[in-house]
This record gives sequence, structure tokens and C-alpha cells, in this order.
Amino acid sequence: MQDGDDVDDFTARSTVIAGETETVDFTGSNQFEGESSGSSYFLALHRPGSKQVILQPAPLYIVTRQVKALKIHQSLAPSTHQRVQARNALGETFGTKKAKAAIRANERNKVDAGAMESVAGVLQDRIDEGTENLPTQDEAKVAADAARLIPPYNAEAQTPEDAYPLLQIIPEQEWNALDGLVQQLKGAASDTDRYRMLPFVRSTWIRQHLRRAFSGPKPKNKDAKMLMCIAAMITFRGAVERSVPEKAKLLDRMSPIPEVLIDGLLARFTETARGSASAQMTTEKDTSLLTHTFALCLKTDNFATDTTLIASDLKMSLPRVNTLFRSLGCKIEALTPHDLKRLGLAESAAATKHATLKVPIAFPKPRAKRRA
Repeated sequence: MQDGDDVDDFTARSTVIAGETETVDFTGSNQFEGESSGSSYFLALHRPGSKQVILQPAPLYIVTRQVKALKIHQSLAPSTHQRVQARNALGETFGTKKAKAAIRANERNKVDAGAMESVAGVLQDRIDEGTENLPTQDEAKVAADAARLIPPYNAEAQTPEDAYPLLQIIPEQEWNALDGLVQQLKGAASDTDRYRMLPFVRSTWIRQHLRRAFSGPKPKNKDAKMLMCIAAMITFRGAVERSVPEKAKLLDRMSPIPEVLIDGLLARFTETARGSASAQMTTEKDTSLLTHTFALCLKTDNFATDTTLIASDLKMSLPRVNTLFRSLGCKIEALTPHDLKRLGLAESAAATKHATLKVPIAFPKPRAKRRA
């Protein structure tokens, strides 16, 4: 090694050394992870002739050893089950009472998959038998729609007018019984006199619509009869909301509504509990009465009803009234300029949201449950 450059070149090379004994293998390399080993090493060469010591760079080798007898054994990482067992063992030994109780509870709740294999086929057969008679998604939707607390409807209606047939909201016999009252309304001298002829006299919505119905030279009998029905339904709800009074008192309070109409309301919107002799209005019956009333309001309003005004008249919260209109398939939205023109409303009416009904009827979908 008389040439220093040759030694320098050798230390820069990537080299490997190896050795062995009867029981151990040794291997090493002068290449390290990272940029450098952090140190430099030199050999001191003493030349007797010149009496000089020369420092020559030398490579560094990190040597590892491996026992020959252990080469066939490979260490395996512990499984999840082994980790859980080890953690539980530590918890049982050093854990608190609460931690030990949790460990025992987890052990009790474990499912023995091996034991379940023998009964898996039986369980599957029972599941198949139990699901044979379950309704399809379409059948379930039809059943859910039929159970809605709303008037009978026509899902294939081409116009909003046909969506809820009038005589499905109020039977024909009761509808025809109002003809005489309509003639009396037409013969009244003023709107105030007409309003006093109705059984319910504290409704801004009814007052406005009664004035509008008789504002023209030829008022429509249909509009007047629908207003009479709405007034009768609202009055009936207030009269039986807490308890159904005696028939004579109910007839007096709802005068001049015909008795046949009152009997129909009692039959459809009250029920008698088993073992009881008195009728009552349940929550479901109340909801049904309100949706029947609101369906008539939609027809009177050309299918765009101001829900804020109705909520105020009925002393109900606006969200509940809006929910009932949505159950009829309505959307609660602001009116467009085209709607305002079609309905003959002022531009200021656009500031108030209305319940609008369009076809085909689209009922609200059930809300998905939030994850805990």
C-alpha cells in the first residue's frame, strides 16, 4: 500500500466481509443507512526505514452475527387474539375493579363461531321461511300510502283538482245538504251578514275568502259550499277537541249546519273506546280532520294556501301546519311571479310562503335515523 490514492479508492468502495466458526456466522458491510457513519477511521503505518508513521484511511465494518442453529426458526408477529389475551392477562393482574369487570363482560359476550357452525343451516332456513311473506318495496309503499291520515287520493291524477276528489273529502249526501244554506248566503245583504251566518266567526282566512267568493256578480255555489264545509269542520274540531258534548249542544253550537253533516263528522272523526259509552277525538282522528280541512282549503285557494294565516286562525304552530300540508303532498315555498299572476295576488304575497300542490303527488320520504 505505497500509493495513498489506491488506499483512498479502496475505502470508498462498497465491500462486504464474512466469516464463520463452527456455531456462528459473521457478516459485515462498510455501507450504512444515511449519509455517513459519523466518524472517520485511519490505520497508522510505521515504516522502520524512514522512521515515519503514515495515517491511511480505512473502511469501517459493522459486523452482525447469527447462530447457525437458529437459522431455521423465524419469529412471528403476535396475532390480534394473542394481543387481546395478553392485554386481558395484564388487566386481570394489575387492572382496576372497573377494568376487570369490563374484561369479564367482554368474555361473556363473545360469540363462539365454532359452535354456531352446526346451527348455521337451521338458522338460515328459518330466516328464509320468515322472509317469504314479507312485502316487496312497492307493496310496502302502497300499504304505507293507504295508511296515511289524509283523504283518499288519486295517485295518477293529471291535475291538482283531481288529486283529491271532492266527494271523497265530504260525502255527496252531506255536500248536497248545504244547498239551502248557500241560497241564504246569496240572499244576505252584506259580507258581514254572510259571515255571521257561518258557525265559526273567528277566522280571518274564512272572512277573506267569503268576501272574495261573493265579490263578483255571479258567485259560484261550489266555492260557497266549500267555505261552509271548512267553517263546519273547524267549529266541530273546537267543539269536540276536549270531549264530545251532547248531541243537542253540538247542534246548537254548529247552527245552521245541517244535522246530516254533523252526524257524518261524528262518524268519521271520533271513536268510542271499548267499554266506554262516550265518543272522543283521538290524536289520529284530529290529524285526519285537519288534513281533510286543509284539502278543502287547497281547492278553495286554487292549490296555493297561505299556511301562516291558517296557523294563526287555528292557534297552531306554523311548523305543525306546514307538516300536515306536506303530508298531503304539498311543498312549502314562495310563490313565483307566474303563480302570483295566476292567483290574482299582489306582489307582496311573494314574501309569505304558501303550501302548493302539484301532480303527480309526491309524499315526503321518512327521515333516516341519525347514527349515534
